Amino acid sequence: MTVQIHPPAPTLAQKPLLRKQPGPPPLNAGDRLSRAEFERRYHAHPEIKKAELVEGLVYMPSPARFTQHSQPHGYMVTWLGYYGAATPGILLGDNATVRLDHENVVQPDALLRLDPRLGGHSHVTRDDYLSGPPELVVEIAASSVAYDLGVKRRVYARSSVQEYLAAQAYEQRVDWFVLREGVYEALQPDSDGILRSEVFPGLWLPVDALWAGDLARMLAVLQQGLSSAEHAAFVAPLHERLAGAALSDET
Repeated sequence: MTVQIHPPAPTLAQKPLLRKQPGPPPLNAGDRLSRAEFERRYHAHPEIKKAELVEGLVYMPSPARFTQHSQPHGYMVTWLGYYGAATPGILLGDNATVRLDHENVVQPDALLRLDPRLGGHSHVTRDDYLSGPPELVVEIAASSVAYDLGVKRRVYARSSVQEYLAAQAYEQRVDWFVLREGVYEALQPDSDGILRSEVFPGLWLPVDALWAGDLARMLAVLQQGLSSAEHAAFVAPLHERLAGAALSDET
């Protein structure tokens, strides 16, 4: 007679409850991570195009709509680039990753920064990211209830971002904040509905033109700002200081 011996059935304790998943660790909205761990996971997922760490919490914006985000974003970047082309020592960034502190790594829609040789507070790191607060940050928000107007606004103020422009598509409004004694105060438009930067003289924005899709008028009003006495007074010492910095670099 043949006797078959079967191995005992595995007990519950012997059965693996969860197999280790192959590949890099996931990055999901709502994860609470350190900056180092956030960056490690972000780098491991090139398919993720935008993620931010705000107060240690991961945010991942939804796909961008055209008329509510992409178009005003493009107009704002063009407007900022025009200003940068006419103003020495001003550097434009589009969706740049910015390290503000150990719990905040943001990726604003656009920014303007002053060359560090001219007193700018941000710099490019050895791995080609920005560290420190840019002088102006621009966000295109879906509405006034978006986190851009809540927790991120508080982070920008605490990090000494001098001006913060939040364009809200649903309400079709722009809030442009300037940092005064550590607190953001809203800039007020003039009688023509034009907002004027205090940090970057000559940077003028006709709010209605942005939502009307009138880029030509945005640039025409900006050109008026670039032709103003305040912009000329701002630019003159920048030329001199950049020339001095160039001579120092050569010696």
